[in-house]
Amino acid sequence: MTRKSLLAALVLGLSLPVLVPVGTAEAQAGKAPPAKPAPGGTPTAAQIADRVQAFYDKTQSFAATFSQRYTVKAYSKVKKSDGRVVFAKPGKMSWRYSNSNRIVSDGKTVLVYEADNKQAYEQPMGKSQYPAALSFLVGEGNIKTAFRLKLLPAAKMKFEGGYVLEGTPKSPTPAYQKILFYVDAGTYQVRRVLLLDAQGNRNQFTFEAPVVNEKVADSEFKFTPPPGTQVIKP
Repeated sequence: MTRKSLLAALVLGLSLPVLVPVGTAEAQAGKAPPAKPAPGGTPTAAQIADRVQAFYDKTQSFAATFSQRYTVKAYSKVKKSDGRVVFAKPGKMSWRYSNSNRIVSDGKTVLVYEADNKQAYEQPMGKSQYPAALSFLVGEGNIKTAFRLKLLPAAKMKFEGGYVLEGTPKSPTPAYQKILFYVDAGTYQVRRVLLLDAQGNRNQFTFEAPVVNEKVADSEFKFTPPPGTQVIKP
């Protein structure tokens, strides 16, 4: 699994063995940041999804630090990354990795830049396999429409005080089989996303220190690769 697969597959779907959990893998999700307990009884999966959707429907921008943990099952290899991400409606996103990698979309075009390889992959947003796992963050799509949802035991998932939703895409995709949403029970923000594919590979994103509805400059969603970068287009 190359870095091209790790980065480009997130947005462009350039490789098949990339993104998400299945049955027995759920218990290995790891400990997520503590979430606030919800008052009263436990809501259903559909009710949680509605509240999550309602939060992001009224959110114009979302920024947070992130940590990414990508596990290649066949080689028992783990790749860790971190950085800062910004989402803004409609369809804009900016991932700044601490190793200088970048993923940028102005809502029309997606650009994935790999600093070590000095390569960039560019593709129209409409032709990319932009994962429904994250599309609701930028006002594109609805998690209830995109997934069949099931509520998992939070204690088993080591996310006590929050909710864990398992989503199975209603429209099959080669990019991933299932996805877990780790939801803060107090705010209904998604604190973690864990994706698993048919090969058992796991791509996990944890979001911390979120900032909501802060004005974001348009320049955040523009990026020109350094001179000498090979730009690859479909």
